[in-house]
Formats: sequence, structure tokens, C-alpha cells
Amino acid sequence: MHPMLNTAVRAARRAASIIQRASDSIEHLRVERKGHNEFVTEVDRAAEKVIVETILDAYPTHAILAEEGALNPKGADSDFEWIIDPLDGTTNFLHGVPQYCVSIALRHRDQITQAVVYDPNRNDLFTATRGVGAFLNDRRIRVAKTREMADALLCTGFPYREFGKIDAYTNMFKDFMQKSAGIRRPGAAALDLAYVACGRFDGFWELGLAPWDIAAGSLLVLEAGGLITDLNGESDYLETGNLLAGTPKVFGQMLPIVQTHLGDR
Repeated sequence: MHPMLNTAVRAARRAASIIQRASDSIEHLRVERKGHNEFVTEVDRAAEKVIVETILDAYPTHAILAEEGALNPKGADSDFEWIIDPLDGTTNFLHGVPQYCVSIALRHRDQITQAVVYDPNRNDLFTATRGVGAFLNDRRIRVAKTREMADALLCTGFPYREFGKIDAYTNMFKDFMQKSAGIRRPGAAALDLAYVACGRFDGFWELGLAPWDIAAGSLLVLEAGGLITDLNGESDYLETGNLLAGTPKVFGQMLPIVQTHLGDR
């Protein structure tokens, strides 16, 4: 395992220990509202703190981009940036729904080069190194071989923060619902992408995501042989926050449907 990936795995496991201990006493947690349908808890902050400490202990001059705002002044000019979501699926966590994860990615210049998505409830450790492949608990994973939309199980995330494209999204949903084998909405984008990578889902789309929601999962999908772009078929999904991913054949059938509805209001 690449040394930087090993550091990310160690950080993810430490954060997960904090999260799982807190899951036994959710009712006692301090919860703050960051925005509409966005929550942060003391667990998010504690998990982020231990991740950042673990990374900076090994790489003190690397930059940090984290959901709860952690930074590293020494990393301002670094070519290496860690993109961290300490608890993806906070709303699920707060309701006792066991669908959440720790997501950590490393961006070197303009490319994501290392990725970890760790699901502490199932002890599923998804990892990827650019050019080496994607793995689930040390077993190589590939996207599903699904070729037809009619056989595809799709996954999505409902808009929860920005509603300017709600009509476009709703029309995409209706189209996919009629043309696929089914749609799921689990509630943690990093895990959704990991599930595409290991073949549990055949396609995924969502609008209005943040870089820490996407970064690690995007490398998993690519290294597992899948395709991932923004909704225009371009590669700037980390900037736009709009994402489409899937097996090569299913992705190719999803993209025209998404583009058909992009102009809807």
C-alpha cells in the first residue's frame, strides 16, 4: 500500500472509532445547523480533528480542505491537498441509520491520487491509488458488467441545499425511474460512489455536491473501470458539484437523459 494511502487509512480508522463510540449516545450530542438540511455535530469536528492530526503528523506541509473548516497554514503553497469529509451522512448518523462513512482523498496538483472511503458499520474499507486500482478490504473491485439501462440499479441523492434545478432533477428522476430496474437514495454520496465502484450500483447522479463529497469516491469509480463526469460530460465535477457516474455502458445511456433535462427550470 502506498505510504500516503496507508496514512489515510490510519486516519479514517481513528475517526471511525470516535464516530462509532458516539453512535451509542446520539441523543446527548450537540447538534448545530449549518444551513438548510445541513447539520454538524461535535462528532464531525472531533473526527475531523483526529484525521487532520494524523495526516499532518506524517506530512506537516500538506494543504487541507475539510468540510468542517480545518486548514494548515504551512500548506498554503503545497502541491498536495487532502480533501476530507469526516462524517459523510451526518443526517443518517443522527437518526441512527447505519449508512455513513469517513471519506479522505489526496489531490496532487490537479489529480486525485489516493482515496479512502471507510464504512465503520460494515467494516468496509474502500481504497484506491491512481494507476494501481480500487480495492474493498484488499480485494480488487470492478464496476458491474451491466450493459442495459433496463437492468441497471441506479442511485441518487435528492437536492437538499440548492433547489434552483429542482425541476430538472425531478424530470431526470422520473425518466430514470421508468427506464431502469430501480433507484435508491441511501444518503451518503461517498458511499454511493464506492458502491458503484464495487458493482452494487450501476449508476449514480446528484447535483450540488461539495468536493469532499466527491473526491475519494470519484477515484474509486475510475480505478474500478467506471466513468465519471459532470452533467455536461466534462471532468470538472469537483468544481461544479454536479456528478454522473456509472458502468461504461450504463453511463453512456444516462448522460443523454441528464442532458435532455439540464435546461428545465
